Amino acid sequence: MKYFIIYIITINIIAFIMYGRDKRKAIQGAFRTPERVLIGVAIIGGSVGAYAGMHMFHHKTKHAKFFIGVPLIIIVQAISFFLALKAHLLPGL
Repeated sequence: MKYFIIYIITINIIAFIMYGRDKRKAIQGAFRTPERVLIGVAIIGGSVGAYAGMHMFHHKTKHAKFFIGVPLIIIVQAISFFLALKAHLLPGL
């Protein structure tokens, strides 16, 4: 469980930084991070960091796959986490 928490914290920090860097690159007209990579980091556990980055940097907030997709990923991950936690803590229920 300790390593899982470390992973979640780390991947969310990475996602947050990725969204900030991509916004800066957009402003500068530089090479951008592909959208599939930004969504991918949310899927592998960085959804909260991605959501925070979207709103902190005002980035990708008008794209449906982001303003709908990232919150849906958060919901699915939260439900999965609580179901797994319930199964771990209450295996007979």
